[in-house]
Amino acid sequence: MELRELRYFVAVAEELHFGKAAQRLGMAQPPLSRAITQLERRLGTTLLERTSRKVTLTAAGGVLLAESRAILSAVTAAERRTRRAATGHPSLVLAVKSGTAGELLTKLLDAYAAEPGAATVELLLCEAHQHQQLLRDGQADVALLHLPFDSAAGLDTETLYSEGQVAILPGSHPLASRSQIRMADVTTLPELPMARWPGPSGSYPEGPGAEVRNLTQLFQLIALGRTTVVIPESAGADLRRDLAAVPVLDAPPVTTAIAWPPHSRLRTVADLIRVATRL
Repeated sequence: MELRELRYFVAVAEELHFGKAAQRLGMAQPPLSRAITQLERRLGTTLLERTSRKVTLTAAGGVLLAESRAILSAVTAAERRTRRAATGHPSLVLAVKSGTAGELLTKLLDAYAAEPGAATVELLLCEAHQHQQLLRDGQADVALLHLPFDSAAGLDTETLYSEGQVAILPGSHPLASRSQIRMADVTTLPELPMARWPGPSGSYPEGPGAEVRNLTQLFQLIALGRTTVVIPESAGADLRRDLAAVPVLDAPPVTTAIAWPPHSRLRTVADLIRVATRL
């Protein structure tokens, strides 16, 4: 199979529409259809069921879609890392969700910078559920995750620490003066429905809470009395003055981990992981 064929197949499998896939690829539909047909003949199996109304993936097509995504991501990652290596300046990219792991991040960067031969660390601030794709396609070399909120599927990880969670509330709210609360206290507030984060697919779960993508947006909405959230204790540090962080006794602990692609052989990544686990 050729990379070109895999790109064609992924476009059709994701769009489930030959016309839209052709438009996405910047090509005409007939040669795209022929390429998919030739790929099916070569593999000896049907990848896509076509009718006059819709296109659906077969079981074999589902397998090839997952494999193709991994292959194309690996190729993209190899291209990006090769170009970076060609600059002659060792560097690595660390992906972190904006507004999280502040104290750990500062300690990690300082400790790593003190290591002999330390590379330049470029920070890539991202949003929820972006870590996996950033690592797969080479935009990032290593990432800090918060489990179980972030998925570590397909990645190698080392646990760094666990912590409790806090509810972020408007400073004027009656619960804001409490020394501690329980999940039932914060999840049953009709005036402050729980914020909703996008899932891995980018879609939001159903519910009355505000749709949010990052902490800056979230804290602004909480201050306005539109929503609330339960988040790791460290993410609630250094809050703006009109917000309060209240410990939630029965909230499950959150584990911070450092993650990297399983095929990574970069010495700079290994050194950063060693420093992180030592901290």
